[in-house]
Amino acid sequence: MRRWFDHLVVELSVAVGCMLPRYALWLHMRECGLDPEHLSKEEVLAFCDAPVTAFLAQRGLYLPIRARRRLLREMAHFDPTIPTPYERFARI
Repeated sequence: MRRWFDHLVVELSVAVGCMLPRYALWLHMRECGLDPEHLSKEEVLAFCDAPVTAFLAQRGLYLPIRARRRLLREMAHFDPTIPTPYERFARI
């Protein structure tokens, strides 16, 4: 589900403190054998380990342990069937 990818981009950008390039992340996921269009919760959580570290290292960024735990917790609690506050506001 594409909403997993969209949410990951937002949460990862918040975690590192700058806007990450969506297309570069998309390509990195494809290189890791994932389809960003059809991600599962398990795939996203697994990606948040070594693949995210490698992606960020290519950009000179680092995700501290505490921020990584927060990212994992946020992604684990994300429900793609419920609209985010941003999505609800965008409909108004």
